Amino acid sequence: MKSPEEILELKNVKCTSIRIVVLQHLLSQEKAVSLKDIEAELTYTDRSSIFRTLKTFEKNKVIHSIEDGSGMIKYAICSEDCNCDPEDLHFHFYCSNCGKTFCLLDTPIPNIQLPENFKLQQANFVIKGLCNHCNQ
Repeated sequence: MKSPEEILELKNVKCTSIRIVVLQHLLSQEKAVSLKDIEAELTYTDRSSIFRTLKTFEKNKVIHSIEDGSGMIKYAICSEDCNCDPEDLHFHFYCSNCGKTFCLLDTPIPNIQLPENFKLQQANFVIKGLCNHCNQ
């Protein structure tokens, strides 16, 4: 796995201390996390700095955002070769018990035939149920 500095360099994002700290935190997660989750863990960093960092990461395809129906946008690391193009989109799984959201990277969205002159820019596919920990 690449270091935060290598990832930022690969995505042409300037390395700053806040960006490295936020990216390290995101890399340590096995699930998608909200701004509120990140803020709770990085108590020494202000919310606006974290939010600006997330928006910079999203713009530069370091992370992607997920609207999982929980009322909060969650963020997850993009795979190394991701360009956030339609062919990079994948399903997400939201656990209705613990509230965690997981990227299902091995489950790409199906090819969607749109009407002529329509262009897919984003899709949100969320499967809801119980995660492996809550289903025991």
